[in-house]
Amino acid sequence: MELMERKISCKKLFAFLLFTFTFSSCLLVSLHQFRTSDPDYYDSNLSAPTASPLPNGEHRLTVLLWKWPFGQYFDFMNCSELYSTPDCHFTANHRWFQKANAVIMHHRDVCRHRKGLAQLPRLQSQLWIWFNLESPSHSPNLRAMDNLFNLTMSYRRDSDIFTPYGELQLLGQPQPFSIPPKTKLVAWVVSNWRPGSCRVKYYQELKKHIPVDVYGRHHLPLSKDKLLPIVSQYNFYLAFENSQHEDYITEKLWRNALSSGTVPVVLGPPRENYERFLPPDSFIHVNDFASVGDLAQYLWELSNDNERYQHYFQWRKWLKPVVGNSWALHVCRACHFLQTTETRYKVVSDLSGWFV
Repeated sequence: MELMERKISCKKLFAFLLFTFTFSSCLLVSLHQFRTSDPDYYDSNLSAPTASPLPNGEHRLTVLLWKWPFGQYFDFMNCSELYSTPDCHFTANHRWFQKANAVIMHHRDVCRHRKGLAQLPRLQSQLWIWFNLESPSHSPNLRAMDNLFNLTMSYRRDSDIFTPYGELQLLGQPQPFSIPPKTKLVAWVVSNWRPGSCRVKYYQELKKHIPVDVYGRHHLPLSKDKLLPIVSQYNFYLAFENSQHEDYITEKLWRNALSSGTVPVVLGPPRENYERFLPPDSFIHVNDFASVGDLAQYLWELSNDNERYQHYFQWRKWLKPVVGNSWALHVCRACHFLQTTETRYKVVSDLSGWFV
């Protein structure tokens, strides 16, 4: 098979940069560090933060987080540090239910209790927000969510409140990017090991052709603070999603690959879907190759051709990947949306049909 290499024309690159500027103009995450509860490293001994009462006479939009996502506590933040809109009053205290302007409900924590939610006394003007970062394959009981919520909030670009796993920030001027030294070929970090899954089957074939170092549960140990330094030593990282769905591009690409300064090899939605978020020459898609062997040969050749390998980092002169994996950041997106977007009252009647 003749190996294909894409080249971005000036016109196409300019169009992408223009889109990215519009797409990320509201994102200033790189200026701030948030406390994030990562499911893989969550400390169950943490105590739940409590919302402070509002000062007398102060009126702010009240947003109630119905349950801590996956039981993971985090500190709410002042959203005005990110957006030019006032802070919201965030709380997880159900005593605020009858006063809350909006209620955020994390799918995996409420999907089994739809009847109980529907029977709650509810303000007529109150907005219920369906929040989900899992793919349809890992979102049970979706049909029970029909005719219950007013707004959607997820990684899907067509959500009412778009909460991606990561974004590209357009730099004010070109910045040099130093590729970390590479001494190894391919790495993969995986905790949810399912032998029958598409990504595990692909890996099993790939390792017949080239060496792949696998980290995570039941494999090579890797602590959270060592993840990026270790992965940065590899030429390539297998950013293989656990399921293939529209826009489902997770921290496997944004954090593990791009933040570590390596080239992601992606398995997920089609290439066209990735190109909505990334420059075409910033990643390698498994679908570009007729066989696993062809991909393996391409990775070998690319790792031995410094000039061609560096081509996958040219986009970083103008763009910076920013990981959006903070629960606090996600609820701030809801706060900002509620204050800046005029929407007619609606009910998401076919949430299951839309999301799948």
